[in-house]
Amino acid sequence: MANQSPEYAGFNAYTCDPMLNLASVSMSKQAKDSFVKLGAWAGHADTLKLGALANDNPPVLHTHDAKGERIDRVEYHPAWHALMRKGVESGLHSSIWREDESEKGHRNLARAIRMYISGGVESGHLCPMSMTNASVAALVANQPLLGEWQGKILSPNYDPSLKPLAQKRGVTLGMAMTERQGGSDVRAIETKAEPLQDGIWRLNGAKWFMSAPMCDAFLVLAQTSKGISCFMMPRILPDGELNGMRLQRLKNKLGNRSNASSEVEFQDALAYLVGNEGQGISTIMEMVTLTRLDCAVFSTGLMRTSLAEAVHHARHRSAFGARLVDQPLMERVLADLSLDAVASSALTLRLATAFDRAGANPQEAAYVRLMTPVIKYWTCKIAPALVGEALECLGGNGYVEAGNLSRHYREAPLNGIWEGAGNIMCLDVMRVLSKSKNILDAVLEGLQRDLGGNGTEKAVDVIRSAAKMTLEDPGSARILVEQLALTAAAAELTRSGAGETTQAFIETRLGGLWRNTYGMLDNRYNARSIIEKNFPTW
Repeated sequence: MANQSPEYAGFNAYTCDPMLNLASVSMSKQAKDSFVKLGAWAGHADTLKLGALANDNPPVLHTHDAKGERIDRVEYHPAWHALMRKGVESGLHSSIWREDESEKGHRNLARAIRMYISGGVESGHLCPMSMTNASVAALVANQPLLGEWQGKILSPNYDPSLKPLAQKRGVTLGMAMTERQGGSDVRAIETKAEPLQDGIWRLNGAKWFMSAPMCDAFLVLAQTSKGISCFMMPRILPDGELNGMRLQRLKNKLGNRSNASSEVEFQDALAYLVGNEGQGISTIMEMVTLTRLDCAVFSTGLMRTSLAEAVHHARHRSAFGARLVDQPLMERVLADLSLDAVASSALTLRLATAFDRAGANPQEAAYVRLMTPVIKYWTCKIAPALVGEALECLGGNGYVEAGNLSRHYREAPLNGIWEGAGNIMCLDVMRVLSKSKNILDAVLEGLQRDLGGNGTEKAVDVIRSAAKMTLEDPGSARILVEQLALTAAAAELTRSGAGETTQAFIETRLGGLWRNTYGMLDNRYNARSIIEKNFPTW
């Protein structure tokens, strides 16, 4: 091959990732073996082609059949179904709710590792995986309904058939909150719900975004006489008839093209109340919190796979008399990118661990409450810039649709929007601070402990000052949120023993000057060592 890097395939996405190995070190052999198996699948050439095929052949909406009957059906490419089948078999849609002894105490972390690995293949199919998993947290508020659906939710069988629940081997769930006039402001919802009988409600209205419209049921927000309430709306009624969900069109999106996102109208659609009437926002927030964790995981996995391909290319491509990876400027860029990619991995996996521990540890519960929006904000914000720089490392090869990086680049902004854009995350942080100073104190205590002597006092003082400033000046909230994320990432790198990666991250991100681009490391840091330790040759 004339000075071209070989195909990016034939690796194990788990064993080649030091941070994943470190995060899972205390887990069972059975769990780690499952990661190795999934990692081998994710790095196989045929698997990576599935991701490309699913996006090159986006879903198609069929509102009516040949006889003019309403069918509201979205047709997906076989590659999508193959990815969905693998995701369900791997438990991406529900494993945290299963009584699996091999992952006891680590269920959120184990699932995050599998989602992270799978995201390197293709991101679109992870949307219904995320929503199905998170929906259980909301359905807890209606135990009889959960009892009816839980067995099919936890099933390892992917069943895309159009059948009522009783005839399904497994189900997936979605959500529909956003309306055209309100966007992120769910208080502006206009969809109306009225009670019928036997706990059934009738909904009329419209939603501007409903992702994965072929799911078997959806959590929906609607107005009742007591305010915004949460409902579960099945797509197929128990008698086999279509519910009153009329798909209007599919969104022509920048990225995430394998996954259908639709506009929908509800015409006398039947649904079940979930939680107390008038408390729909707090009910569905149980679901939203888990999907925000997933957004951070998706962005982190996307950064990892994009940078890994850039490193792979640089090791094999030559320019100006040397391999790209040996060129000083390229070496510094790749090392600088590595700092954020690895820090994001460490921080996101730390958040997943906090979810596992929160039930028994108040400090971990405080970490989940405060740091979920913080970590979602930071990982999703840096992903587009990092993936774009990784794409540039491949030059023109990165910019063509035949490769992976152009798809990753289009995908990168999505998670910053899904489940709340950056400003919504900042507002959530401000809401936490205004309600309880103790939560911030608990988190900072943990960060101080993990940072040890690595600039602890200065970093914590900066956060306390930023928190005070934010409550007085809400427009400054992004300063606080970013500083919290950077400090927490530095703390987790320190605790993980990431060595020179940790020190370079702290000195450039916490103590460095304003930076606009990557490649700003000076010769105090061993750039080659940072690359090799975090992206070992396979």
